[in-house]
Amino acid sequence: MPSTTRIRTRRGSLARQLLILQLVVLFVLVAAGVTFAYLDSVRATGDRARDRVTAVAEAVADAPGVLAALSTSEPSRTLQPFAQSVRADTEVDFVTIMDTNGIRYTHPNPELIGQPFIGNIGEAQRGGKVVETYAGSLGPSERVVVPVHGAAGQVVALVSVGITVEAIDAELRERLWPLIGVAVAVLVVGGIGSYLVSARLRRQTRGIAPGELSNLFEYHEAVLHSMREGLLLVGGDGRVVLCNDGARALLGVAADPVGRELSALDIPEDLVRAFTSGEERTDELHLTEARVLVVSTAPVRSRGEAMGTVVILRDHTELQALTGELTTVRGLAEALRSQAHEAANRLHTVVSLVEIGRPEQAVEFATEELALAQELTDRVVGAVAEPVLAALLLGKAAEASERGVEFTITPDTVMEDSDTGVPPRDLVTILGNLIDNGIDAAAGNAGDGGRPGVEVTVRSDAEELLLRVADTGPGVDDVEGVFRRGWSTKPEDGHGLGLALVGQAVRRHSGTIDVGRDEGAVFTVRLPLKNPPKEPTR
Repeated sequence: MPSTTRIRTRRGSLARQLLILQLVVLFVLVAAGVTFAYLDSVRATGDRARDRVTAVAEAVADAPGVLAALSTSEPSRTLQPFAQSVRADTEVDFVTIMDTNGIRYTHPNPELIGQPFIGNIGEAQRGGKVVETYAGSLGPSERVVVPVHGAAGQVVALVSVGITVEAIDAELRERLWPLIGVAVAVLVVGGIGSYLVSARLRRQTRGIAPGELSNLFEYHEAVLHSMREGLLLVGGDGRVVLCNDGARALLGVAADPVGRELSALDIPEDLVRAFTSGEERTDELHLTEARVLVVSTAPVRSRGEAMGTVVILRDHTELQALTGELTTVRGLAEALRSQAHEAANRLHTVVSLVEIGRPEQAVEFATEELALAQELTDRVVGAVAEPVLAALLLGKAAEASERGVEFTITPDTVMEDSDTGVPPRDLVTILGNLIDNGIDAAAGNAGDGGRPGVEVTVRSDAEELLLRVADTGPGVDDVEGVFRRGWSTKPEDGHGLGLALVGQAVRRHSGTIDVGRDEGAVFTVRLPLKNPPKEPTR
């Protein structure tokens, strides 16, 4: 935290830097605008002044009274009042009428009448026009000199009209003040707008400096791509807002799903419902085609409004497989415990028969029990080449016997080649769950008369491996939903995953599973041999 504080003090937050940049840009733009407007006003004011003095001078030169006054012995007597009247009416600073040699007949200062005109008149003497800025008796001025033509067209006098530069500057200042007012208003409004934008940005970025923001983005990207867990953000409209590499791998989505609707992705419908329900979920188990996922969701709200859902995905496939194996091992251990218990009972019986003097019955009883156990073992080991599958069948036979269920392995059971291409783990998952389900169904239906039983067939040929489990239970009515996660005939929680795992394992090996009905339910699984499973990619 101390280093972060130093960064903010030295460089300022992103909002503050943006505010300063906006104000600088705004000031530069306004200053440039004012400068260009001022220069344009200077040019326009000068042009208007020259146009006005030219128009006034030409009007005076064309006035009939001027020619009439020039023919008198004292032209100034008539022309001076006329010139002053014109000057006042047209708001120019001087109207000077002179002879062709530049001797003034009129002037705003009567004392200068009769003195030479100060300025250039050569072009006007030749019948042209002189337009210039010149410092005369009244100071620098914009002036024009035009000729007065007589009846024969000759130049008989000259007229000069001018506006002082000071007067032009005064007019320019009058035009400049509104421009300055507009510029100040633009700066104030722009500054307030920039401050409001900066304040909003500061709230949204929490006062973070640009360097920190860049680091946060880099860390964000690094964390997203390095997480093995899947992270998914789903918007309120059901579209994917964010999806890291782990989520894409766990969901089996090849292309980047950001911006797409969940319903358009190839994922199970129960996952779509879980992602978009808006309810908080913790460590729920869900199945895809190839994985067992632990799903946790948390709704995102801003100011009381639902914004979407954060989804965390964890891969539970390997753990679930190990759990299944552990369950199988526990079942086998339980079967061995049961067998040991039964063996102890039988041994006590044999010893008691010997003690009471009946050795022949003791030998007969021991031989009969040994023959039955050995017959089942020889039958299974001789028919099933896969040792894990054979051990599973023997263990389930002992478990079924302990629960009072008749366990039968059909005579056509034969599996000569253990190299089927299907891992023993998946075989245990499929056959173990089907047998467990059959034993539970048969044991639960034992009160309807008859001995409960489970019949198992394992048969392989060159093309496929067939696993068939039939029971004497009540059968299955919901054939389509039996392999969904959560389907179970038991009222207790914690069930409903076994058959879903069976369906997942069968699909992973491109197999098929049929649910039929005989005396009870009949599950038939067919797995293509030598066909490698669809391994999920990470």
